[in-house]
Amino acid sequence: MQEIVSQLLDSIAAGRPVAYCRLVETRGSTPQKAGAAMLVFPDGAQAGTLGGGCVEAEVKRQALAILDNGRAEIVKFQLDSDYGWDDGLICGGRMLVLIQPLRAAAEAAYHEQLSKALCESEGCLEAIAFDSEASGLPAPATFLFSAAGKLLACEGASAEAATCVAEHLPDLAHRPQPKASRGVAYLPVLPRCRLLIVGAGHVGLAVAQWAPDLDFDVWVVDDRADCVSAERFPRAQRRICGDIGQTLANIEITPDTYCLIVTRGHNHDEEALYHLAERGARYVGMIGSKRKIRLIFDDLREQGIAADALQRVFAPLGIDIGSQTVPEIAISILAELVAHRNRGGEVPGRPGAVAVEAL
Repeated sequence: MQEIVSQLLDSIAAGRPVAYCRLVETRGSTPQKAGAAMLVFPDGAQAGTLGGGCVEAEVKRQALAILDNGRAEIVKFQLDSDYGWDDGLICGGRMLVLIQPLRAAAEAAYHEQLSKALCESEGCLEAIAFDSEASGLPAPATFLFSAAGKLLACEGASAEAATCVAEHLPDLAHRPQPKASRGVAYLPVLPRCRLLIVGAGHVGLAVAQWAPDLDFDVWVVDDRADCVSAERFPRAQRRICGDIGQTLANIEITPDTYCLIVTRGHNHDEEALYHLAERGARYVGMIGSKRKIRLIFDDLREQGIAADALQRVFAPLGIDIGSQTVPEIAISILAELVAHRNRGGEVPGRPGAVAVEAL
């Protein structure tokens, strides 16, 4: 979403009008869900998508008309044979799309605030009134709130009108899904989680390449300067070179931190797990065979690491997709991380856990 809003602001700054299309509510089967966004430019070009097919073409047609008349509208699309006959896409659902024409810099103040909020890792939340009768608010109207529930900006309604909207804001800490209630759509932008990758080898590198696209902020730790370089990890927020034990003993671990142990050897993995198992991270995972994991668990129990902390470790690592190559292993790990984050810790398709033996 950050990229879409950045393109929107760049277009307005360059004097190029744009129609901002937001999917605010869906019912039934639809190609995209609430929160999807698309930009439509006067020449018919677009950025982003609302699902493709005939319905997207119709959204674009109406967006161009709205860009001409200059008035934001909520437009309903019923995904039946009218929008699917030529390509077989007959979902049968309903989509409500907010189309906002933006033609001058003075009209972009709300979206400038949105861009700032999106740059923060804490997340934010948009509330969009789409039904004036059900909500008692002007429609369309948009409200932008911080993760703490503070009103940052509003458009199409007064700041006073935000009070009743704020009463029903979901808690971003629970990673809510988009929802609609009483004629208002609540579209959360969830906080980004930190992904601490311990080990800058092949698997760590592959995971770090794709993790930012999945809303993880990547930190990489390794004791080899040439491996943890900016050239190898250009998308990492932090690249930390140093002794693994000393570095991890002093590194910040938050309740939203995901820790991935993929070092080059058994001893480094054990040292990393020793420093991470009991630090209160949201997730700790370690690569390796069940035999290796069992040996490490036994050693760490003897060193005083609690059994329940070790039992919470995700090891072996990754969803079981029959991975063989490094890219396949990375995909299985990333799928596990996303499932854990989005499903409240539940990860379907995992291999059986290694039992922690009592002392």
